[in-house]
Amino acid sequence: MNNRIDAIYARQSVDKKDSISIESQIEFCKYELKGGNCKEYKDKGYSGKNTERPQFQQLMRDIESGLVRKVVVYKLDRISRSILDFAKMMDFFQKYEVEFVSSTEKFDTSTPMGRAMLNICIVFAQLERETIQKRVTDAYYSRSQRGFKMGGKAPYGFHTEPIKMDGINTKKLVVNPDEAANIRLMFEMYAQPTTSYGDITRYFAEQGILFHGKELIRPTLAQMLRNPVYVQADLDVYEFFKSQGTIIVNDAADFTGMNGCYLYQGRDVKPSKKNDLKDQMLVLAPHEGIVPSDIWLTCRKKLMNNMKIQSARKATHTWLAGKIKCGNCGYALMSIFNPSGKQYLRCTKRLDNKSCPGCGKIITSELEAVVYQQMVKKLASYKTLTGRKKAAKANPKIAALQVELAHVDGEIEKLVDSLTGANNVLLSYVNVKIAELDGRKQELLARIAELTVEAISPEQVSQISGYLDTWDNVSFDDKRRVVDLMITTIAATSDSLNITWKI
Repeated sequence: MNNRIDAIYARQSVDKKDSISIESQIEFCKYELKGGNCKEYKDKGYSGKNTERPQFQQLMRDIESGLVRKVVVYKLDRISRSILDFAKMMDFFQKYEVEFVSSTEKFDTSTPMGRAMLNICIVFAQLERETIQKRVTDAYYSRSQRGFKMGGKAPYGFHTEPIKMDGINTKKLVVNPDEAANIRLMFEMYAQPTTSYGDITRYFAEQGILFHGKELIRPTLAQMLRNPVYVQADLDVYEFFKSQGTIIVNDAADFTGMNGCYLYQGRDVKPSKKNDLKDQMLVLAPHEGIVPSDIWLTCRKKLMNNMKIQSARKATHTWLAGKIKCGNCGYALMSIFNPSGKQYLRCTKRLDNKSCPGCGKIITSELEAVVYQQMVKKLASYKTLTGRKKAAKANPKIAALQVELAHVDGEIEKLVDSLTGANNVLLSYVNVKIAELDGRKQELLARIAELTVEAISPEQVSQISGYLDTWDNVSFDDKRRVVDLMITTIAATSDSLNITWKI
């Protein structure tokens, strides 16, 4: 036990101007040891929030092996920022009779007073950190709710200028006229039903137009099209975000068609899919928008519709992949090629030598031609008013919600009628009940609107119509999107075809 060494532990998360280096920490600790022999343990680039640090773990192993007599650190937070971890560490040190010294705070656990002061100090240190974190978080949300720009590079189409808001110096986005023209063109192009990401990125590449010094790529384009910073936010924009469950800080009357918006992750909400607007926070910004609301909303809804069309796997041989089933057994059909290169469809169950007679001889190109003609006919009938009414009635979820909505409206009417001649006590109770029913009514209306979009929206009808009119020029992936919007399954044999429609 007399041969045990003194250990110096030093940690630095990142290099900062105001952060003392590991080398300086070690010099302080060596002064505390007055030049005696010691072993150094250094963790650079590791946080003190937990104990998952290589050299710290090595120090613990050496203590357990009986090699260490005393551990010296520059400050308490160099070895731990957690009360729980620190308490466990102190128990561990006591178990192996290891002293602990903080060189700058003059705590020495070889004395009772040192141990007591050490515990008090670590508790207050954690309390201070948590208070600062909460203060920073509160300040962030307070500033964001008031329309402050919360840092970062200005989006393409804007530059920043310093302003003072509510007595606080901040920055405001200002429209860059040349870049704004490209933004408007981008949105106008994507608002067309048949325009894809690829069409837009190719156009700007051919024109030699760069975005922040780089060629426009699809992920960047998608991010820009989703960003409400560009919209001239009016009541239609307000209603759209409200229907999506977004938390809107400003009143509806503030949405005058002039300003852009900031969209923030809602407080206490786990990060979710980028297209999910529920519980996100929308704030009117002080800058002017660039894109008219009708064009921006058309693009946003098109993005949302396209997000629903995610293929389970990438198809390469036919745009009917994932939809076509054997008309006899219901198993999937797969593409095969004969020696001459002609493509056929075969039943996968039959190919596995199982009990299915097969689908017969189905030539892929011929089936695609027949399905295309059926889609054209189906859309033509759907586009009539009668077709759309039938589709709405055919959705049992919408019908059930409409029944409940009618019931809620009836209850509200009864309560309103009962207010005649009511005293103040009754008025208060009735008003509370009406407020509850109205809340339920708004939920029902939002859900009906959501299901109507899920069934098929006017924007989707327009998009599909445009694709079908130019089918030969439509990309393979876009053909798959159209099929996914219109069709649930296709059951086929060489002499029969049964299409289950979504519309």
